[in-house]
This record gives sequence, structure tokens and C-alpha cells, in this order.
Amino acid sequence: MSDTPNPIQVQKHLGGLDYPASKDDIVAKAEESGADDTVLEALRGLPDREYDAPTAVSEALSGS
Repeated sequence: MSDTPNPIQVQKHLGGLDYPASKDDIVAKAEESGADDTVLEALRGLPDREYDAPTAVSEALSGS
């Protein structure tokens, strides 16, 4: 993954998503909301698992 998107930008595109959510749900929501390529590339690189909250997505993106 080249660029890590701003977590605020990512969460803006995931607003209204019901958790827990799968990686596929997260990517689909971001696509629907018009996320740019940097955000989509980062989300597509997430581990394939369930995420229980927006913070879990942010932590996975930051490598925590």
C-alpha cells in the first residue's frame, strides 16, 4: 500500500455503515459513497475479517 489515507476521510465514506461489517461490506460502502482510489486501495488491502466498529477499520489501516 503506497499511501495511507487520512482516517477522517475514510470514515466519511463509511458513514451509515452498520457494524459488524465485513471487508467486502466496507469496500462496497466506500465505492457507493464515491471514495477516491487511495481510500479504496487501502480498504481493499484490509485483512478479510469482520470489523466491529469504525475504530477497528482505522486501526487495521494504520497497522496497529
